[in-house]
Amino acid sequence: QVQLVESGGGLVQPGGSLKLSCVTSGFTFSIYHMGWYRQAPGKERELVATIPSYGNPPTYGDSVKGRFTISRDDAKDTVYLQMNDLKPEDTGMYYCKSDWPSIHWGQGTQVTVPS
Repeated sequence: QVQLVESGGGLVQPGGSLKLSCVTSGFTFSIYHMGWYRQAPGKERELVATIPSYGNPPTYGDSVKGRFTISRDDAKDTVYLQMNDLKPEDTGMYYCKSDWPSIHWGQGTQVTVPS
């Protein structure tokens, strides 16, 4: 059974940092392209960052470039999102997703940055 379980969300003041984790099971993590997506209230879900398999470089949404870093540990079947200099507009539910070769979503973890 495929599972993606996010953790690490919370309430953080502007300028603060959080590190999200997504522990996976039920598939061969090392070959999968993985990503983080987020959805703010009343808005569509958007790409935050993706990281391919086999050491290929990650990609980032324009709004998080230079502040967020996606990484993965294939030995732990886990993908991370380090978020620095958080802003109120970063508030939302953050989802882990396997992008390729098949799509699976986690249940999400809430990040709140008050204005």
